[in-house]
Amino acid sequence: MNLQEFCPDKLVSPVEAVKKIENGSRVFVGTGCGEPQELIKAMVENKALQDIIVYQMLSSTFARYMNDEDFLRRFSIKLFFISFYMRQAAFEGKIDYIPVYLSQIPEIFDSKEIGLDVALIQVSEPDKFGFCSLGISVDITLSGMKNAKLVIAQVNPQMPRTWGDSLVHVDEIDYIVSHEEPLMEMIPRPKNENVVKRIGYYINQLVDDGATIQVGFGHLPDAVVSTLEGKKDLGLHTQVITDGLLPLFEKKVITNRNKSYLPGRVVASLCMGSKKLYDYVHNNPMFYFRSSEFVNDPNVIARNDNFISISSALEVDLTGQVCTDSKGYLFYSGIGDQVDFIRGSNMSKGGFSIIVIPSTAQKGKVSRIVPHLSEGAGVAATRGDIDIIVTEYGIAELRRKSIYQRVMELAQIAHPKFREDLIEEAKKRRYIFADQLPPSNQDLLFLEDYKSSIKLSTGKHIEFRPLLPSDELESRHFYYSLQEDSIYFRFFNKRRVFSREMLQRQWAEVDYRRNMTIIGYWQIGRRKQIVAIGSYVGIDDHTAEVAFLVKDQLHGIGIGTHLLLRLEEIARMNGYTDFSATVLAENTKMLRVFMGRYPHAKRVNRDGEIEIEMPFL
Repeated sequence: MNLQEFCPDKLVSPVEAVKKIENGSRVFVGTGCGEPQELIKAMVENKALQDIIVYQMLSSTFARYMNDEDFLRRFSIKLFFISFYMRQAAFEGKIDYIPVYLSQIPEIFDSKEIGLDVALIQVSEPDKFGFCSLGISVDITLSGMKNAKLVIAQVNPQMPRTWGDSLVHVDEIDYIVSHEEPLMEMIPRPKNENVVKRIGYYINQLVDDGATIQVGFGHLPDAVVSTLEGKKDLGLHTQVITDGLLPLFEKKVITNRNKSYLPGRVVASLCMGSKKLYDYVHNNPMFYFRSSEFVNDPNVIARNDNFISISSALEVDLTGQVCTDSKGYLFYSGIGDQVDFIRGSNMSKGGFSIIVIPSTAQKGKVSRIVPHLSEGAGVAATRGDIDIIVTEYGIAELRRKSIYQRVMELAQIAHPKFREDLIEEAKKRRYIFADQLPPSNQDLLFLEDYKSSIKLSTGKHIEFRPLLPSDELESRHFYYSLQEDSIYFRFFNKRRVFSREMLQRQWAEVDYRRNMTIIGYWQIGRRKQIVAIGSYVGIDDHTAEVAFLVKDQLHGIGIGTHLLLRLEEIARMNGYTDFSATVLAENTKMLRVFMGRYPHAKRVNRDGEIEIEMPFL
């Protein structure tokens, strides 16, 4: 469409356009990389404009003026989210932050709770029917535009056309400024690559093929998604599309084939990244852009089965409270979409949320897992919202767990040098027992090599991994579920009580080298139930004593044999050459497992107890 022919009366220069703004106006400005830079520049340079209130989601261009006293006298900036570029201005009190869930912002405009006089937006060139596209910035821009009394649009040939609810007809625009300029590019800066790689390793374990994911904006979530390149048929329903997702599109990892809601489509609200990314979404029917009240509605999110939300945080306390928008009293970012997606994922069938966070800040000087949030810190997600926290030291599962369990889960993924202090602080707050032992201060990444799994004839999987402090409660349930004979065969007495002190000592004595305990567990709903425990304890430099227990209903299907093989493999790695065991003569099942693996084992019967020496093959 030729604008000069179709609506010449609407075509104005940037300077003329902003003259239509009256003093005292409430002005909405388009979001993030879609903001109309030329219109912003013209508005700021019009010295006649006074007492202007600007509302914006993510702001970049205004950062250029934050040290200009004349600008600060004439403009009041109110942001729903504080971008990297506006952070210093927020610290200095030069802008105002509105903490609100992103899904609710359009309703605030629709209800006139925040009235808007003017909207400054940026759109693509119109098609032959007169429809422009909001392109990479639909989010709250669509609502801001529809609820403003006056709409001024910068038509930019470099703005992509996107599919979905992004169309704006020229009849809906009061004044048009035709101005071509490169779009804002925003690529999160990579930081500690080792931390990113390790966190990504755990994320890879949590995301199954066919899941639908959301990735929060920020350098850490953006970076860790690269570890998902080996996955198949992922779906995407997210607020913002970033460059970190590009390889997953290009390698057809994200196909949206298995999405239960809007299959075949990436659902998103805006795009922030590089020109390469903008070119990829341009006129690409795979991308379905909708406004924030739809994309971020927890009820809409929950229609995606197996939905996984991945976002980041500034700090997490030992009870599971998460701070995302402030460093103490200093506002740092915003609530944004995190809570919307956390709650949507919790309502999704098979869904859950993940918070990724480095274990330390300030070059390792302080822990991000803390006894209590910093003074002034805001609780973005409550302890009742949180499912999983991931640091470079592991995975903490918090969903519906007690404070005691949360402390142990979080302490074991904190940086090793802070674990003991965290346990001591938890004791002072009466979160845990006074005699609680701290987790190992080792970096336990090597334990990932000790994991394994088997598939039963029923199709159910049993996973095996080393015992951790957070397994104390579940191991208690395991022991109490056993029949009397099983307990007698394992402990040589009819033990009836498995005290907390005993179980705590069990994991505290595991050093994962000379002493090792492996648990086998399966998933029952969201709960991991232990079904087997096997251990070896070093006797001397070459020999370790081995023993194991399997849930009574699962005898005879290979679990004990698998445990024995895994323990032998780990023992070999740690320099052992043989196992020994003492078995009651009537424990024929255990003897059968040992002799099946070590047919040349030496057996000595001493008053009904058989001592077995089992050199490794």
